[in-house]
Amino acid sequence: MARNQRGCGCLLALLLIVAALGIFVWWKFYREQGPKLPPPSGDELSVHVLDAGQADAILIVAPGGKSVLVDAGHPGGGKKILETLKRHGVGQIDLLIATHAHADHIGGADEVIEGTNVRSVLDSKVPNPTKNYEDFLTAIEERGVNYIAATPGQTFDLGGGAIISVLAPIPPFFTKDQLRSGGNEPNANSVVTRLDYGEFSLLLTGDAEAQTEQRLIANGARLEADILKVGHHGSKYATSEEFLQRGQFDAAIISAGADNRYGHPSPEVLARLKAAGVKLYRTDLQGEITITTRGTEENSYQITTEREPTEDLWAGRKAQRDDSSRSGFIQYGDFGPAPKKRDAGNKNANRKNATGGR
Repeated sequence: MARNQRGCGCLLALLLIVAALGIFVWWKFYREQGPKLPPPSGDELSVHVLDAGQADAILIVAPGGKSVLVDAGHPGGGKKILETLKRHGVGQIDLLIATHAHADHIGGADEVIEGTNVRSVLDSKVPNPTKNYEDFLTAIEERGVNYIAATPGQTFDLGGGAIISVLAPIPPFFTKDQLRSGGNEPNANSVVTRLDYGEFSLLLTGDAEAQTEQRLIANGARLEADILKVGHHGSKYATSEEFLQRGQFDAAIISAGADNRYGHPSPEVLARLKAAGVKLYRTDLQGEITITTRGTEENSYQITTEREPTEDLWAGRKAQRDDSSRSGFIQYGDFGPAPKKRDAGNKNANRKNATGGR
């Protein structure tokens, strides 16, 4: 009897080892590596990070001709995006990804939806009770656009071997009581996606913050990529050291406005990026940033900028007000842009007028 019990115990131990090995293999080769990707066609894929001011708007043109717009800039910025589509020969948007419902990300979306053919919209469905978000939803309904709730694991085939995968928001959604100092629900539940094309990869984070990054890491999301679109315009409350270590990014792109008063990008984030050894690009200093690749070889992508920077790329900005408070992140428009600088001639003219010409 004792011998039989020992035999059963050994068999059970063996079964547990086999099960553990199976779980490890599944984790390593499916969850971390993700689904098997199609081979690249070898034709060019391009990504254009628009100079949208203190906002996000990113146009992806896939080898097969399909296009994706990730966010649509600030209110009134739709016209510039439509002009950009025309400049790049884009006749329709196959997928519009609204990373979250803040006005610096969906402010121009209603204009884009009304001004061109948008086939589908991917949204976190985390609401924001503002007119901008209401206008966005109204435009979707009136134009009959296919409206999709973002769910981790979704993939969108862009043709030619290019794939967009959804990594977040990861349910259950972050709620107000779970947020750390500086967080709010639309940011914490941003739609996070990755673009894969052969050997090339790009991670797009919206305004995801540090606790969103922690959840992505805990969920085993595929974070390693060639290029990172830095979260929340370079806010110090995102782009954590652990996130950068997991991502192993070669380059990072920050979309921010030259006149922003939020302290974006922050010196803290720039220091973390510099320590991670990434190459840095910024729309506030370099204008529109374009990535092109054929996806056929590792590191076979090119990054070009609209202009050369006239300031130090690694110099951060000082915030006129901290972009975090107990009530949450400052939203776009909570206080206006910095006053425009007036040259000495204007100052003298104003002084002359004020003193009656004396």
